[in-house]
Amino acid sequence: GGRPATDPRAREEVAAVWGLAELPGRHGRDTQQIVEGAATGELSALLVAGVEVDDLPDPARAREALDAVGFLVSLELRPSEVTERADVVLPVAAVAEKGGTFLNWEGRVRFFEAALKPDQMTRRLSPTDGRVLQMLADAMDVHLGLPDLATTRAEIDRLGAWNGAPAADPLATGGVLPRPAAGEAVLAGHRLLLDLGVLQQGDDALAGTRHAACARVSAATAAEAGVEDGAPLAVTGPAGTTELPLLVTEMPDRVVWLPLDSTGAGVASDTGARPGSLVRIGPAVSDGQDLKEDRG
Repeated sequence: GGRPATDPRAREEVAAVWGLAELPGRHGRDTQQIVEGAATGELSALLVAGVEVDDLPDPARAREALDAVGFLVSLELRPSEVTERADVVLPVAAVAEKGGTFLNWEGRVRFFEAALKPDQMTRRLSPTDGRVLQMLADAMDVHLGLPDLATTRAEIDRLGAWNGAPAADPLATGGVLPRPAAGEAVLAGHRLLLDLGVLQQGDDALAGTRHAACARVSAATAAEAGVEDGAPLAVTGPAGTTELPLLVTEMPDRVVWLPLDSTGAGVASDTGARPGSLVRIGPAVSDGQDLKEDRG
């Protein structure tokens, strides 16, 4: 019911319902800490569900972690970089094929049912994520006691809603703002709704509706970089370069915007840069005819 894991009273309430003396009071690992733990050998096994490597903060380090970990289990819908490395791949049902719950911004539990029922399917329905986790736990002699959706919902009802203080806002310290010089820019960007994501592979009709991938800078920045509107712009980070046609846009000077997963292996993998970091910009070495548009 939206209980903050760091609140002592919240932990006491859950421990009492579950018949435990206490729950752990320390924070768990965040994504980067999990990746580092696997890369350094501190973690000997990983369970990865529905993660595209290029979505992680440092894709190169994530690939090192996946290669280094002793045992890798993947819960997936489609083949991916994770499934290629996995020791075991377990298919799971898509969102439309399963019921479940979500927690809204008010901390209220909301249930939803499967949009596609088993009798409407043309193939055998894959198990849900929860069912797969239950089977894995049983195999490890750790019994969760949540074999199906009805039992899980009953457990949520048994815990009840949280009426204490909400979780505190994340604490973050602002860093020093980068100051790009001539020929440099601060990288900005986000993923487009339709891009090179794994779940879109194989749907050529949908892919045909994508927005064209382009780089965006201001008119002053384009002039400073010596690149005309429509010409290929090279954006270079510590790991390499990506090239995209330039679209001059009204925006802050010495900032370059890129679609993060619409060309090549993705901006993070191709350049080693992430939004907020400094990159070099300038005319592309190629003539613009061989710009990468599709992964593979």
